[in-house]
Amino acid sequence: MLNKFKQVQEQWGGSSEVIDHWLETRQALIVEYCKLASLQPSSSQGNVAELPSPKDLKSFSGHLVDYISEGHFKIYDMVMDKWQATGFKTNEDIDATYAKIVMTTEPLLEFNDKYSKLLADDELTAFETDMSKVGEILELRFEVEDHLIQLIADSLAIPPGA
Repeated sequence: MLNKFKQVQEQWGGSSEVIDHWLETRQALIVEYCKLASLQPSSSQGNVAELPSPKDLKSFSGHLVDYISEGHFKIYDMVMDKWQATGFKTNEDIDATYAKIVMTTEPLLEFNDKYSKLLADDELTAFETDMSKVGEILELRFEVEDHLIQLIADSLAIPPGA
């Protein structure tokens, strides 16, 4: 996830304040995810699992919701408004790509609902599985978001009506 992020940052970093902000927010989320994922138990050691504190889970859940919300209600809107202000209109590829991003939202919000209100004595029996699933969904979401950026950038290379 971090390696792919570095490639995306090299490709798109500095191209727009909106994209830079988006990438900074994504990087913070990835770092926090990696910290939590590293707390998963190592069954080969036979040790007691070191699981995140409720505070750590609430923090990650909050950042996850912030990332999703900012994407849907700020970043995508800002990018699309700027793009459309230059005379461009959406197309099937862009609409389908955005729809794929939307499909990743509900499972991530379900994770937030499950883990953001934990108490210190709550058991985290499904944590390892849930974190793995969140990691897969985030990777998919980031990949699709990057594709959306590419589609918009490609369309900007060809003036409207050309």
